[in-house]
Amino acid sequence: QVQLVESGGGLVQAGASLRISCAASGGTFSLYSIAWFRQAPGKERQFVAAITRNGGMTDYTDSVKGRFTISRDGAKNTVYLQMNSLKPEDTAVYYCAARPSSGVPRSTNWWDYWGVGTQVTVSS
Repeated sequence: QVQLVESGGGLVQAGASLRISCAASGGTFSLYSIAWFRQAPGKERQFVAAITRNGGMTDYTDSVKGRFTISRDGAKNTVYLQMNSLKPEDTAVYYCAARPSSGVPRSTNWWDYWGVGTQVTVSS
């Protein structure tokens, strides 16, 4: 069973960049596809980005395409989300999730393991 720990969140101004990390332990990292979701106050958790377990494919929700980049480092068992040109509407708790499969569905129901989240706040 894999454990996930997010880090790197914080308070930034609109237009700034931030990189958040998801460190995995307790499992064979290369077996897991990883996704980032976010949840703003009073809203449902929504898909942001995902990367397949071999790193060969990525997927992004439309609102972050061209601004966010997901990547993974097998040597560090870590997945990153580089966020550029941040907007106030990006403010949310960001969660990483894992599933032992090559698919990267956008629904939260298909993801088996979750971290506790990291807060990202973008001020205008």
